[in-house]
Amino acid sequence: MRIAILSRNKKLYSTRRLIEAGVARGHEVRVLDHLKCFMDITSEKPTLHYRNEEFGADDFDAVIPRIGASVTSYGTAVLRQFEMMGVYSVNESVAISRSRDKLRSLQLLSRKKIGIPITAYAHNTDSTDALIREVGGAPVVIKLLEGTQGIGVVLAETKKAASSVIEAFMGLNANILVQEFIKESKGSDIRCFVVGDKVIAAMERRAAPGEFRSNLHRGGTAQLVKLSAAERRTAVKAAATMGLNMCGVDILRSDRGPLIMEVNSSPGLEGIETATSKDIAGMVFEFIEKNAGKHKNKTKGKG
Repeated sequence: MRIAILSRNKKLYSTRRLIEAGVARGHEVRVLDHLKCFMDITSEKPTLHYRNEEFGADDFDAVIPRIGASVTSYGTAVLRQFEMMGVYSVNESVAISRSRDKLRSLQLLSRKKIGIPITAYAHNTDSTDALIREVGGAPVVIKLLEGTQGIGVVLAETKKAASSVIEAFMGLNANILVQEFIKESKGSDIRCFVVGDKVIAAMERRAAPGEFRSNLHRGGTAQLVKLSAAERRTAVKAAATMGLNMCGVDILRSDRGPLIMEVNSSPGLEGIETATSKDIAGMVFEFIEKNAGKHKNKTKGKG
């Protein structure tokens, strides 16, 4: 098959591993920097342009989007062009946009009765005391809606500190969430890597000393972890709620069961492959091989 990877840098571990896995399985793999693409949007023959090349409906069988959070809008526009051309996408553009909106994704998870930390959201500082009270009082976690990799996440250990941080963020017109602090998780979370309707790998991430954020980018460590049946069900249901075929589902272990922190539509492969010694990239291609052909037949049938 001819497969495109939307990525800004082919040297990144995740992109490199996907190239290696695809080539090893006999596929033709091209990396396209989505910010360097432009689109010809027509009803009859939508095309995509990259540098001096023009691609149409027959040039690719599937696309793997690796779109960074800072370029979600343009990246998903490029992905929509692939979808208009009838190319199978591992994650559809609408699902990526849905998961990138932290507030919307939490509301959707809540609607499906999937466990999440108690969360409050407001627009002005008049509601500060009520926000803190609503999530059970200090300590609280305050998150920028646009933050990634632990950036823009603050643990406020007292009500006074929480009020100061909330007022500071709101003074900058930043959109924030205030969440309860899950003390019993002890600075660790679980990353479940979901492909299709299965958790294919999982790792426990533990925060560095003196840090409460367990992100590997912030010095956290990762190790293999055994999931409970409830954790597996929760991860798969969260992925399905977002409409994502491939994602990282971040779970906190709490006294009331698994709680979803985030559903990541472009999960990194390095940490999970290192911690589990699994060929995650190969499993992604196995999923594509099973589903891209079905998609092509379905779109031809619609024609």
